[in-house]
Amino acid sequence: MLLWINGPFGGGKTQTAHEIQRRLPGSVVCDPEHPGFGLHRMLPPGLRGDFQDLRAWRQGVVEVLDLALTEQDGVVIAPMTVTDAGHFAETVGRLRELGHDVRHFTLLAERATVLRRLRERRIGEFVRYARAKDGPRGESWAVRRLDHCLERLSEPEFAEHLWTDHTTVPKTADRIAVLAGLKLRPNHEGRLRTRLRQAGVGIRHIRFD
Repeated sequence: MLLWINGPFGGGKTQTAHEIQRRLPGSVVCDPEHPGFGLHRMLPPGLRGDFQDLRAWRQGVVEVLDLALTEQDGVVIAPMTVTDAGHFAETVGRLRELGHDVRHFTLLAERATVLRRLRERRIGEFVRYARAKDGPRGESWAVRRLDHCLERLSEPEFAEHLWTDHTTVPKTADRIAVLAGLKLRPNHEGRLRTRLRQAGVGIRHIRFD
């Protein structure tokens, strides 16, 4: 089974994916952003647009996830924002055509909630600023795309929709597990330990591209 976790940038996809992986034995996270940023690094800066527009990314993601789903015994989890209907068909749709059990979920929240979460990721901006001459751009790009993401992802084709404004990452993971027919290990972490672990996940996913 593939759990594809969609949602706007800053919507909690990566944290939810790693929460499920932590509590679901045998599961793995396969992040489609990794090949995307690899393709970015291959291109001159002036040619680095949205890597999802590259056929190589869409085909590569399908090939890699197909391999993981075929050879991996456990559940595969892919946290990735996809708002373009054509790109969605060429990735999620294509994996379904190949016979895989793909469960797609979109994490949604009010605009103010997502903006607050993006502000909480400012450590990434400061690190990028120290590494780049032209200053931090990642989160501002996410903000510019936010309204488009929220509008597109609210469409029926991107269901199942899960609203996360008033819930925690562990509870969101629990909800996905129930809908997918999976059983997670109980969550016995305290609030402090959860915050520290989630901060570690966030730091490991800071990108310098």
